[in-house]
Amino acid sequence: MGRRRRQLAAFLVRDQQLAVRPWASTATQPADPAQANDYDSFAEAYSAETENNIINAYLARPAITALAGDVAGRRILDAGCGSGPLSAELRDRGAVVTGIDSSAGMLALARRRLGDDAALHVVDVRDPLPFADGAFDDVVASLVLHYLEDWGPTLAEMRRVLRPGGRLIASVQHPFVDYLLQDPRPNYFATTSYTDEWTFNGQSFPMTFWRRPLHAMTDAFTTAGFHLAVISEPQPDPAARELFPDDFHDF
Repeated sequence: MGRRRRQLAAFLVRDQQLAVRPWASTATQPADPAQANDYDSFAEAYSAETENNIINAYLARPAITALAGDVAGRRILDAGCGSGPLSAELRDRGAVVTGIDSSAGMLALARRRLGDDAALHVVDVRDPLPFADGAFDDVVASLVLHYLEDWGPTLAEMRRVLRPGGRLIASVQHPFVDYLLQDPRPNYFATTSYTDEWTFNGQSFPMTFWRRPLHAMTDAFTTAGFHLAVISEPQPDPAARELFPDDFHDF
């Protein structure tokens, strides 16, 4: 599999009322929107690949849980929960978790992990969320927002379903690293799309992402009514040093 180095930017934002993936190769041609980002077509392989790898298990998920802190008793919406590893970790820490994902295939895996009584719903984060105002204490969105061209409607809905003073905790691919990896290199200050080819079991799948500069990200949060509390550029969990010595050094 081709290797494409990734670094993350993670954010913790509060409701204003209170105050690189190793299976990816770079492609420059846009994908057919009807075919791109079809997680149902490789759900099992993706879940197996990301269960214990350095990017997801030792970088992305620890970044979210570190920002979340003590979640015991908190009502959390895991937006883009995939097969449920972050939901499971938050639940094990005492949170009451609801998961949503646009992929029915990924949610089937999440239900297998979390049990038949888990609150899981097929929902695209681009659409209105099927929850009441103030239903959650926290929303987590791990590696989700970079699939969206326009963050505005999604952030507005996330804020709506948060109680006053609630938190949105999100991670995205680092905008400057994504900028450096693209060839030809785009205008850093523009919001641009690019396509990767992810390969599982010898079959390639097009994945389209949207890269935007850091200030566009922070502006989107504040425009939606959030107050920016933390920007983090996390490092891998130290436990990854012995498990992935080469990758640990690169990250």
